[in-house]
Amino acid sequence: MDKTFQNIELSFLKIEDYQELKEAMISAYSSMPDAYWKEHHIQSLLNKFPEGQIVVKVNGEIAGCALSIMVKSRGFKEHHTFRQITGNYTFNTHSPNGDLLYGIEVFILERFRGMRIGRRMYDYRKDLCERMNLKGIVFGGRIPNYHKHAEALTAKEYIEKVRLKEIHDPVLNFQLSNDFHPVAILKGYLEGDEASSEFAVLLRWDNIYYEAPSKSAAITKTVVRLGIVQWQMRPYSGLQELLLNAEYFIDALSGYKSDFALFPEFFNAPLMAEFNHLGEADAIRKLAEFTPDIVEEFSHLAVSYNINIIAGSMPEVVDDKLYNVGYLCKRDGKIDRYEKLHATPDEKKVWAMTGGSKVTTFDTDCGK
Repeated sequence: MDKTFQNIELSFLKIEDYQELKEAMISAYSSMPDAYWKEHHIQSLLNKFPEGQIVVKVNGEIAGCALSIMVKSRGFKEHHTFRQITGNYTFNTHSPNGDLLYGIEVFILERFRGMRIGRRMYDYRKDLCERMNLKGIVFGGRIPNYHKHAEALTAKEYIEKVRLKEIHDPVLNFQLSNDFHPVAILKGYLEGDEASSEFAVLLRWDNIYYEAPSKSAAITKTVVRLGIVQWQMRPYSGLQELLLNAEYFIDALSGYKSDFALFPEFFNAPLMAEFNHLGEADAIRKLAEFTPDIVEEFSHLAVSYNINIIAGSMPEVVDDKLYNVGYLCKRDGKIDRYEKLHATPDEKKVWAMTGGSKVTTFDTDCGK
């Protein structure tokens, strides 16, 4: 693994990623020719369930991918094939009202292994289950080392030896270490999977926070966790140090499963120290030059840490007018902007700040 890799980003898959995704799939499944999704398959998944399709990029390059659909537990058949569960690859088995997340694809390119990319994608799936109040995650897991033991062991015996750590299977060992448990053995699951002798293990992770909805209930988030950042107004050597400090709080709040990280008004004000030689009105406009870079980085962090970030407020110049502006950087990568309506008397007098003109509200994944 190249130790120079630094930028790891989990984001929603976009159709514009397809060509690179195709090349990554061909590389990941070199032993299974033509085992890659066509563009119309990916487009169908994005149309049906965009939240279930994610990629992890390292320095902008696709390193791994996870694709999912939702199915209903009632009527779900434990014994099935991959072709059956995907509706002959049409994904017409996806149900918007399903209560189980079914994983249809996970891969990580070999040169990026050891960077916890698989864990990031699995953690996202688990969090998605909790946010959507799904019962859990199921999928057919390959057992790629089984072909080495198929003559001596049944699939059941092989799985048991892997569980007892007598045999190493890179895929099954990883699933077990991520709290998935075997439910059934699937024979003839994936056509052409010679490494697994076409066997798979139906694996399941149960969402312990699942609450059975009432007849009138919709799948909505009923509990929202808001993380308030106690921001110390201290000197910073520059923008990067401020962003590193912000990431520390975002990381901590994400660890507590917060839905929002709320920064205070003018949290970036210490950067104005660089402009002490200027008058107050000029200094605040120089501070406004940092705003686009902060918004871009906060949007990146919102997706990477799977948390909505309310970026306090910052000065911003629009058409030569100075506004006090806040940004909502959503964990789905979208950005919303709002302007403070009523500038304070001092903001008007000292900085010549202008108030906004309209009240705006925004929809998020856990409330308006």
